[in-house]
Amino acid sequence: MSRDRDPRTLRRPARSALIAASATALSLTASGCVVVHGEREILPSTTRAEAAKALQEFTAAYNEADKAYDGALDADHTTGGLADIDSARLKAGKANNPDGNPNHTPLTLTDAKFTIPKKAGWPRWFVVDAAGNKGGTARWLLVFTRSSLDDPFQVAYLTLVAPGKVPQFKKDADGWAESVPVTSTGLATDPGDLSSAYATYLKSGGAAFADGAHTSQWRAQREKNGKKPGMVTQYIDEPLTNGDYAPLGLRTTDGGALVFFTTRHYEKQTAYAGTSVPTPNKDVLALTKGEIKQSLTMEFVSNEVALDPEGQGKVTILGRIQGMTSAEGS
Repeated sequence: MSRDRDPRTLRRPARSALIAASATALSLTASGCVVVHGEREILPSTTRAEAAKALQEFTAAYNEADKAYDGALDADHTTGGLADIDSARLKAGKANNPDGNPNHTPLTLTDAKFTIPKKAGWPRWFVVDAAGNKGGTARWLLVFTRSSLDDPFQVAYLTLVAPGKVPQFKKDADGWAESVPVTSTGLATDPGDLSSAYATYLKSGGAAFADGAHTSQWRAQREKNGKKPGMVTQYIDEPLTNGDYAPLGLRTTDGGALVFFTTRHYEKQTAYAGTSVPTPNKDVLALTKGEIKQSLTMEFVSNEVALDPEGQGKVTILGRIQGMTSAEGS
């Protein structure tokens, strides 16, 4: 579900360049010239200083929310799939630890590299590639996005990628990156179709995706878990593509694209007659409605990041972060 938020006023100096450009375009109407709408101008999505500030503010809010297990503390800094995952995690944590997170360790992100696309229209967005003190040696990829100058930047995607796997991005002489339209047809799979293609692959297989932990191995694990003594597990996978869940892509130097997208997954465990579903852990129970008798249906949301090659080829899933968002017993 898309989350509506109250806009937070941003500091004017941080966005003065973008406002000035839009104002210049609108001032052309006074002389009778052709109107150039600000939302149609090709501009950097933000300044480098504002991007760094957004990362700092997100990290601070994320740590406050994690320490207190209070989703209200970082709600203005997350959106889309990450908001669904993060808010559910904090809700479960609060239910089981009303006084806060006893195992809280502040997240620290260092060696941050900012990739800011120059583009027209909304949303404006950028990518951060950073080292974290959690997740081993994996690089943290965060996508910040906003839908107007009056909105704060929020993190819509967060994934972890193995070191050395983040591609090189195409940039112009000023260092601005190139966004890839969701309707781009020069890639192995259109970015706008990746979510539905991935959902279809998880159900039926196929040749669209390269083998790996989040594709062939995950399908094999599901097949193994599908039929256990006394219980059957069913899976349903759905694309998420609208609003805050829209895919976002950056052009890579080899002509392909790095694409972030979201999917929703359901897992239903049904026990045979005369038996019951194994009791889930306390975090699952905290998000479960109804009484678990013979079945338990869990809902998950995933953030994925993929390499979508130019022309023919297979899409490679580089990373996936998944979290349970709700459950229902019956």
